[in-house]
Amino acid sequence: MPRPTVSLVVPVYNQAQYLPICLDSIWFQDYPELEVILVDDGSTDATAQAIADFERGLKEDVVSYASSFNAEQDVIERVRHPRFPQAGRTLRVIRHEKNKGLAPALNTGFRAATGEFCTYVPADDVLLPSMVSEMVDALEAGADFVYADMAIVDDAGRVVRRFELPDYSFERCFGDWYLCGVAKLYRTELHARFGHYDEALLAHDHELFQRFAEGGARFAHIGRVLMNVRDHAKREVDIHAPSSWNRLLEESKVLVKRARAHLRATSRGQSPGVARG
Repeated sequence: MPRPTVSLVVPVYNQAQYLPICLDSIWFQDYPELEVILVDDGSTDATAQAIADFERGLKEDVVSYASSFNAEQDVIERVRHPRFPQAGRTLRVIRHEKNKGLAPALNTGFRAATGEFCTYVPADDVLLPSMVSEMVDALEAGADFVYADMAIVDDAGRVVRRFELPDYSFERCFGDWYLCGVAKLYRTELHARFGHYDEALLAHDHELFQRFAEGGARFAHIGRVLMNVRDHAKREVDIHAPSSWNRLLEESKVLVKRARAHLRATSRGQSPGVARG
């Protein structure tokens, strides 16, 4: 029986150094049906060349392995095959002429998504091979949104620490602090119900996923590491620049206060409603 298509949005801005391994980790997932939507948000580095090289590699790259020893001819026979899986994969590249920011790039990607399930993958992160298949299993078991633990890695790919997330409760994952949503997969129809990313925010994923939860979406946690998330704290660029990072934290504080108000309202039996983005 055919499996549902999963749409993976990859927003990229000036991350040519990391993009190829990110795309490799997606393409080599053990899940059979993937729609990859790559949104180049006005990059000015070598990102365009990295994308072109990847597209060429999908068509042309061939690898081989030693398969059998032919004793009569005294040769080791090799099997040659395409480097990349060829079936069940599509790649669409969308380019913004000018940089619009992460939330607009995500909205561009998700509005183009056609899969039953969807997620976004930061262009500098790496999926473990079974991430999509394990998350689809959890969604098909009844969840609307599933998230997993992560390994935090440095620029060289060395593991800094394991980030273990709590099993889901609204209080723990949104009321205490934002503790879900980096390694994640969810039902695409949640966007039709609750809207898209708020382009005025840096904490746009926090706000959107909290909006899902406030609206009654069912969350589930997979207690295994399924993604390597790159730590750029020492680089202090983009969102990790001090000014942006401080703004992100302040926005998250506001969202935690909103979550606590939601908890108080629901404990009194009131319906606080859900804002749409």
